[in-house]
Amino acid sequence: MSGRRSWEQVRRERMNEPGAEEAYDAARRAFELGAAVRQMREERGWTQTTLADAAGMTQSALARFEAGGTVPTLALLERIAQALDAHLVVKFDQGSSAA
Repeated sequence: MSGRRSWEQVRRERMNEPGAEEAYDAARRAFELGAAVRQMREERGWTQTTLADAAGMTQSALARFEAGGTVPTLALLERIAQALDAHLVVKFDQGSSAA
């Protein structure tokens, strides 16, 4: 065998590193937010440029956000929600983490 590790081995090792689980959760939340915005945008038949203009941001910034590549601020989420004529709901839930 060549000594190469499988993806599962690498993933298991990395998830055991300090802060890895928190980083993974943050990335998951960013991806889910971006996916939700993309779905709403596409349901309206809007391009990224249309939504970006309405939200006061660049198309490339919106593309990064929709791909889960950035963690948005609450102010940005509010601008996007307003542009989509939607309500932004942020809440705390006492349930266990949904990792």
